[in-house]
Amino acid sequence: MEGYFVHESSYIDNGASIGEGTKIWHFCHIQDGAIIGKNCSLGQNVNISNNVHIGNGVKIQNNVSVYEGAELGDYVFCGPSVVFTNDISPRAKYPKGRAGYRKTILRTGATVGANATIVCGHELGEWCMVAAGAVVTKDVPAHALVAGVPAKQAGWVCECGQVLDQDLHCHICKRVYKMEGSSIRQEVNGRDV
Repeated sequence: MEGYFVHESSYIDNGASIGEGTKIWHFCHIQDGAIIGKNCSLGQNVNISNNVHIGNGVKIQNNVSVYEGAELGDYVFCGPSVVFTNDISPRAKYPKGRAGYRKTILRTGATVGANATIVCGHELGEWCMVAAGAVVTKDVPAHALVAGVPAKQAGWVCECGQVLDQDLHCHICKRVYKMEGSSIRQEVNGRDV
């Protein structure tokens, strides 16, 4: 194995691709066709299903299964025991296979807290934050903070992860945002980034 680390208790199927600097810890399974980017960290008991694409710098904590149909962009964070789904109407007696899977996309920097559930067929926008235990049943805008069951927007978060004040300012890293329709955009020196 060149350029990445896999614990001896983990299993990597032929046909999986793993980027340089990635670390795969105890009892993981990376299935055929999975693509994992550079400098990722997969905690204990992580399963990456067939044909899942994971970007660079992604951190997936213990006990997470990322099922086929999911795509994780760069710097996505999945807390312990996050749940992904890929079939909106599963039946053991009537399996649909991949033809029935719905795509779920997590954009750059999205964070999903511990024990949250992401119902398939939705997109989580760049740098959004899903609170621990939330159940996402619709798209989440970029930089939105969502919480609850079902998840509802509770505010806005900065790229650094801090909740923005009512003026859309971050008191930690000093970024400034402005409303643009129903979303926000970062400003630098009075200009949109």
